[in-house]
Amino acid sequence: MKKNDLIFLASVVAVVAAFALIPKLLDIYKTYNNQHGMWMSFLKFALLATLGESIALRIRTGKYNEKGFGLLPRALVWGFLGLTIKLAFVVFANGVPVFLAYLGFEGALTAMKTGLGWSMLLTAFSISTAMNLIYAPVMMTFHKITDIHITDNGGTLSGLFRPIQFGKIISKLDWNRQWNFVFKKTIPFFWIPAHTITFLLPESMQVLFAALLGIALGVLLSLRKG
Repeated sequence: MKKNDLIFLASVVAVVAAFALIPKLLDIYKTYNNQHGMWMSFLKFALLATLGESIALRIRTGKYNEKGFGLLPRALVWGFLGLTIKLAFVVFANGVPVFLAYLGFEGALTAMKTGLGWSMLLTAFSISTAMNLIYAPVMMTFHKITDIHITDNGGTLSGLFRPIQFGKIISKLDWNRQWNFVFKKTIPFFWIPAHTITFLLPESMQVLFAALLGIALGVLLSLRKG
């Protein structure tokens, strides 16, 4: 294990220990999370999802960062995606139960609050399925496009703000990989089950769990590129 790996592990342990051993720190986090949900989502995904991509780079190349990787531009993109993810959580968590009730499953409107066994599980699964089939493909494709844009511009911060050549980038995307791996495998076999668990958790824990899943998302998408 290299020195950089030891520093990385020590930093992770220190952060986890701080939240575990200092209750006031956790209270501050909960307060900010409740009062500033969107900005906290930006920060958590900017940090954690980018961390996932950095870990994937370490697995592939032995480095956590390298020239042209664009750590800061990737963090800004993930922060923006974090805002859209929070938006999707709010929209689907509230809209899907209403739709289920429209279909005749009226228990969906109260299942998540009362924690009624199979009703709660079915509702959480439905929320996760709708979100991952409707929102996730768009988000994943946009992430792929910005990823290529960052790489094409040398990983620089100024390059991030150059006009994105959507038509050019979309035309050279590996749609076979995008469809057969990202969409057909990660969505049904990982993300729908994972976010079913997310929506079974108390609301105060959902954002944190989703942010931690952001690490997995960054690792999965980055590793697949290799």
